[in-house]
Amino acid sequence: METHHTHLAGQLAGRVSVLLETAARNPAAAAAARAALVAFCERELLPHASAEEAVLYPPARATTEGRLLVEAMLAERRRLAALVEGVRKAPGTARAAADARALQVLFEEHLEKENTLMVPLLAGSPEVSLAGLLAGMHDILGPAAAAGTADAAPAGGCGGGGQECGCGGSDGDAVPELDVRTVPHALRHATVFGALDAVPAGSAMVLVAPHDPLPLLAQIEDRAPGAFAVDYLERGPEAWRLRLTHR
Repeated sequence: METHHTHLAGQLAGRVSVLLETAARNPAAAAAARAALVAFCERELLPHASAEEAVLYPPARATTEGRLLVEAMLAERRRLAALVEGVRKAPGTARAAADARALQVLFEEHLEKENTLMVPLLAGSPEVSLAGLLAGMHDILGPAAAAGTADAAPAGGCGGGGQECGCGGSDGDAVPELDVRTVPHALRHATVFGALDAVPAGSAMVLVAPHDPLPLLAQIEDRAPGAFAVDYLERGPEAWRLRLTHR
């Protein structure tokens, strides 16, 4: 469950980052990032929250210790849905970006409460089978979502080629940049995957990493063979900058 929470948080963070960057650099192109974020929330984030509300919250609410916690979590769940709708219907890109950032912060706080408060409460109750509850989520969401969907692949090169950029110029102001050096290590790969999922075909994203991200490039190629061309813009020593172009 915590693995899937990490995956969801990273995926959301990546999509929000692309929207924020696009809104700042090229507002005219932000519509695609905005639509990708809303689609992800409707496909994965909100169904996951609804499944937890249906399966985990009732037994937690039945305990004296969990009643007030569940009330607070339900209020946050309603706010999450409202923020997704806010991103969808915001009259301008700046407002959509602000709601998206608020959505990310609230969702991460929501997951932290589930991981550190609700799950230990349920696991410590002699009247509750946490494994049985998670099996109920498995039935609602399907095996991949309930078990966690963090991608895994062996280290190695990427089919994108890993060549130095030969264009002779910069990556351009219109290309969103994702700097994962400040992203917690457990969230980095999921954050990159979420960001790449928000990059439409024919567009690109610049990735800034603290080291040569060969294992990550292998995972990207494994997830979507041949979908991204990779050009190195900078090779250390403090930062590696790569342009990932969605073919």
